[in-house]
Amino acid sequence: MRSIRLTFAAVSAAVPALAQDQGQAPSRRTALSRAAQAQPTDPTSNLGAVPVAQTPGQGGSLTGPLTQLDISVDLMLAVGGSSARDGVIGELQGGAHDPRKRGFTLQQAEVQINGAVDPWFRGQFVLVSSLDPDEGETIVEVEEAWLTTQQLPANLQLKAGHYLTDFGRINPIHPHAWDYQDQPVVMSRFFGADNLRSPGARLSWLAPTKTYFEAILGVQNANGETLQSFLANDEVYEERPVGGRALDDEARELRTLGDVLWHARLASATDFTPAHTLGGGVSALFGPNATGAGADTVVYGADFMYRWRAIDNRRGYPFFKLQGEVMARAFDAAAQVDASDPLAPVDVPSATLNDWGAYLYAVYGFDVGWAVGLRGEYCSGSGASYVGGGTFDRAQDPWRADRVRVSPMLSYQTSEYSRVRLQYNWDDSDHLDEVVHSVWLGFEVLIGPHQPHSY
Repeated sequence: MRSIRLTFAAVSAAVPALAQDQGQAPSRRTALSRAAQAQPTDPTSNLGAVPVAQTPGQGGSLTGPLTQLDISVDLMLAVGGSSARDGVIGELQGGAHDPRKRGFTLQQAEVQINGAVDPWFRGQFVLVSSLDPDEGETIVEVEEAWLTTQQLPANLQLKAGHYLTDFGRINPIHPHAWDYQDQPVVMSRFFGADNLRSPGARLSWLAPTKTYFEAILGVQNANGETLQSFLANDEVYEERPVGGRALDDEARELRTLGDVLWHARLASATDFTPAHTLGGGVSALFGPNATGAGADTVVYGADFMYRWRAIDNRRGYPFFKLQGEVMARAFDAAAQVDASDPLAPVDVPSATLNDWGAYLYAVYGFDVGWAVGLRGEYCSGSGASYVGGGTFDRAQDPWRADRVRVSPMLSYQTSEYSRVRLQYNWDDSDHLDEVVHSVWLGFEVLIGPHQPHSY
């Protein structure tokens, strides 16, 4: 296997040459997907990404060694403080890879392996390790492990395995490709601490048009720690139950196709001038939740991204990026009984808990390596949360209370393989008595070539 200790220039030059030697003429799907999805467009959100041949040729042979592995390691570390204590910071910083305590946080150490298996399949394996901010225990998890087809007819592509669900713009990409150090509040509320992902399969179709348009339909397991709004698990409901409801183990059994998670997405993007790109999409999720038999959840959203990059740019600078998403959830909570006090059981009636939220941010790369950004977020909802003791009050629920967060950010990318970010969070949530101020300084380094990410 070729050594992964290659310079950026050497990898950029060697990989296309290797593809040409093996007769790997990129398919139309690969070319359009690269143009619309690969992001060498925003230096601050594409740390370490280099061009990688993605599609084996139509006339490839199984007699030769077609498998080409690209191995990389990404390290994210943050240090900072907050006017809130660590217990409150854990509620405000809802992502598992967010800075989540005063002092130092190892946000993640990610090992990613990508490779073309043969002329028909390509695969990816991502292993992530982090430290629990409270106990200091090492957490190791398989973030993704999947295969995709490369030569299905009619511009179709099948993806199967454990993968990040195609919903919106931020959920399908890994934390090191985010423009900010923490995930949006609405994502933490709807998808939990670790992005929405699960074993399953999805079929995508690329329209035969000059501009990028793709339709995706998939099905995944609805249970597990990454399925916050659906069947979830005991640990999820102990830490952040939706609306204060309890988990019903009997409701988590797989009986029919209605007990899995269905997801769909339509996405489009176009370069309407050589310097300007506009992309957008709509996404939807449907599946059962863990509060009782017949209880379902629907999540839907819309997103957009506008990008400008000067024609005469230098290493991608200057550039401007504007991105936003709006998401809504209808959580059908089944009727339950709180019997924690046997002498005074409380009836918790069935209800549809509606929640919604949005974020909007801008990033401006004003000089080579330097960028500034500003992000605004808002979350709200309707329907009372059960907070125990016979009390119903959404404002006391940290995972559903009205909340506003504003985050200015300064970033310096020292090279294609390292980045430093300074971020301030102003947090105002109804469940807190006062506004919380937090400052985080993040460091990131990448070792080895890395696949481009979708913007």
